Amino acid sequence: MKYQIIPVTPFQQNCSLIWCEQTLKAAVVDPGGNIDRILDAVREHGLTLEKILLTHGHIDHVGGAAQLATEQQLPIIGPHEADNMWLAQLPAQSQKFGFPVSEAFVPDQYLQDGDEVTVGNSVLKVFHCPGHTPGHVVFWSAVDKLAWVGDVLFRGSIGRTDFPGSDYAALIDSISHKLWPLGAETRFIPGHGPMSTFAEERQSNPFVADQLLQGH
Repeated sequence: MKYQIIPVTPFQQNCSLIWCEQTLKAAVVDPGGNIDRILDAVREHGLTLEKILLTHGHIDHVGGAAQLATEQQLPIIGPHEADNMWLAQLPAQSQKFGFPVSEAFVPDQYLQDGDEVTVGNSVLKVFHCPGHTPGHVVFWSAVDKLAWVGDVLFRGSIGRTDFPGSDYAALIDSISHKLWPLGAETRFIPGHGPMSTFAEERQSNPFVADQLLQGH
């Protein structure tokens, strides 16, 4: 599977354009905004968009999803239904954070832990990883040892847990019991900032390094 990280919104969120090399069918992960920039990349690589994948319901990750879905006639898949509270509040979120007005929407499909989604011939496994938001999900390619973790984990940090519905203990549990078992060699694309590996974070992340979580 190929990918291109496209920073979008004033928050410089990592939107990802991902595609199957065999079929050139593609998906957009977390289109927070700047739809023109995303579509320029689609055309540049000669891709056919199939779907939109969402990790969670915060506006910097979903603000452009409804517009992109409407314009390109794409289904919106994800996050877990526990984040419908955030999707319903998109108009309020856009006003609070100074984003263009984003209408509330309901995804075409909510995701559950253990689901699989396809992009062309590529398969992504879905993990429900609550903590940052109640319905946060992570997408993982077993073949590529590559994960899209949204705002669960960052290089050197973890997702915020000071939002309504956030849960610090649940976030730590998601990281240690859902992400780490995927393998230390797994590379991940976070919702913000540079990529890293689970090995690097288990060694040096000041929130979830192994020496901090012994016995967790």
